[in-house]
Amino acid sequence: MNITQDKIDNLNSVLTVKINPEDYKERVEKAIKAQAKKAKLPGFRPGMVPAAHIKKMYGKNILVDEINNILNDTLSNYISENKIEVLGQPLPKIDDSKEFNWDFTDEFEFIYELGIAPEFDLDFSSKDKLTYYQVKVDKDTLASRIKNLRKSYGKMSNPDVSADDDVIYADLTQIAADGSVFEGGISNTASVRLDQVEDSKIKKSLIGLKKDDEVVLDIQKAFDGNATIIAKLLNISEEDAQDLKSKFKLSVKNINRLEEGDLNQEFFDKIFGENVVKTEAEFEQKIREELESMMVQNADQKLQADLFQFGLDKVKLSLPDEFLKRWLKATNEKLSEEELEKGYDDFARNLRWTLIENKIIKDNKLEIKYEEVFAAAKNRLDGQFRMYSPQPLSEEQLGQYTAQFLQNKENANRIFEEVKAQHVFDYLKGVITLDKKDIEYNKFLELK
Repeated sequence: MNITQDKIDNLNSVLTVKINPEDYKERVEKAIKAQAKKAKLPGFRPGMVPAAHIKKMYGKNILVDEINNILNDTLSNYISENKIEVLGQPLPKIDDSKEFNWDFTDEFEFIYELGIAPEFDLDFSSKDKLTYYQVKVDKDTLASRIKNLRKSYGKMSNPDVSADDDVIYADLTQIAADGSVFEGGISNTASVRLDQVEDSKIKKSLIGLKKDDEVVLDIQKAFDGNATIIAKLLNISEEDAQDLKSKFKLSVKNINRLEEGDLNQEFFDKIFGENVVKTEAEFEQKIREELESMMVQNADQKLQADLFQFGLDKVKLSLPDEFLKRWLKATNEKLSEEELEKGYDDFARNLRWTLIENKIIKDNKLEIKYEEVFAAAKNRLDGQFRMYSPQPLSEEQLGQYTAQFLQNKENANRIFEEVKAQHVFDYLKGVITLDKKDIEYNKFLELK
């Protein structure tokens, strides 16, 4: 057997694998004998089928399988032994002029294209500067959070007249172009939340309504084409909601209003526990601290995005683009040319960053331990369970669920990549210079 590498350029190579009969005969004969021992064929006792009979019936299939096994082993070993960092997988070059007889005397030649990862150096240092935003709570955000909390622990009332942020319980009936009820059309009774109405004119028409009042509602315009909200209101599918053109008659049945809870000791105790907070000033400070601790995550996400772009701009990497496009097509049969061209730039950007991440990990000997992956998965599952149950799982139960979760290879790889990304992020934060800047949350949201 002979394997040679022809280097086209720094990013592309061609491997040629030549396989002679002496390379595969012994393996094929062994596979045929193994098949004969397992075969159950009419006229033969189990395990007593002659090897020659198996070779006559299944020999070509066995030969093909063994040649494929030899190829896979040969390519894998060659790439590993020669420390070639490939992108994607080797792609076979189809040569229609070559035909094999598969008669156990053939000499085979297979040609593969390789996409090679680029060689590059990293020079991140304290000379590199990025802004790290320290997000502070602005007055509007604080007021909005307090208002939501007060409503969450408030009381429901039924006022006579609708006002901003009320919920109108109403019959919704589809009407025809002439204003008459659409025969056999959509009708449903639902709660219309005024805080979800996007169109200011329509929202104004829904304020000041009383029981039994009726208005005509352009439902698409009211909710800015939000198919999820429209589908829920009308009890139809989101697909049908997207295509819906008709207007609806809204007939008020009732008005619901959630009154804000009083800022008293009972209210404070419900949220933070008994006597943890005793005054409105302490309450506001506590909410501010909680919001700002959450905003640290927002600031880190912003810094991660900035580091991603900064790294790509700083480390110029070329890729074997044409090879990668062929590989993507070969491994995703349903991928159209249009989808490939549209999505390739994002794919290439993410691949470049992955190469940078991997080199940071390798050059700095950053170790990713299983315990870290387990802890990250455990925290993720704990958060998910708490969304649906106020009673947290025991440590033992959570550990069992985490172990089961990580048995799935896809889950384990995803969490591993998240932990790896965090290691790289923490490393870069410690190397580059962070220019810390205070910013209010509403201004932070305006940043790109």
